[in-house]
Amino acid sequence: MNRSLIVGVAVGALALFGIAWAAAPVLAAQALIRAAKAGDEDRIETLVDFPSLRESLKSELNAELMARMSRDPRVTDSGLGGLGMMLAPMILSGAVDTLVTPEVVAHMVTTAEAPDPTRRPAPEPAGDEADGDDIHQSWGYRSLNEFAVTLTDRDQPDDHLALILERRGLFDWKLAAVDLQTGPEA
Repeated sequence: MNRSLIVGVAVGALALFGIAWAAAPVLAAQALIRAAKAGDEDRIETLVDFPSLRESLKSELNAELMARMSRDPRVTDSGLGGLGMMLAPMILSGAVDTLVTPEVVAHMVTTAEAPDPTRRPAPEPAGDEADGDDIHQSWGYRSLNEFAVTLTDRDQPDDHLALILERRGLFDWKLAAVDLQTGPEA
């Protein structure tokens, strides 16, 4: 009887460990969303790996900018278009380095919009629009060490912003990347 009790406790402890391990990214993502909605910049600082997030945003925004520029006949047909395509990543890199702050992360999380260094920030919405209720969230593992929270604004269902949380230890997760998935432009 004593042996079965030890086995039962061991199995129970292992099950609790597995549940905690699997639930850790969900809890981290929920903490990030709550901090963003509350505007808690200090909490956002602890939940985000800013150097990794900046590198990810540079890559994503650079790809998006190059795609836009290659579709624009004014850029591709002019001799200066090539120069613009060469300078754009450098300018974008500097803009992302200064632009990505806890406040911008909060805006991304609550609006499902990536920062656009080519535009001025829009004024904050007032009332019901500011609470993020029109943002659909889908959650899931991409791998054992990556968890994605995909945000979709119900007004723009073809555009998605995936927040990628990466494992930083056994139970610690941080926002380390984004994945922009924009639909075809009209």
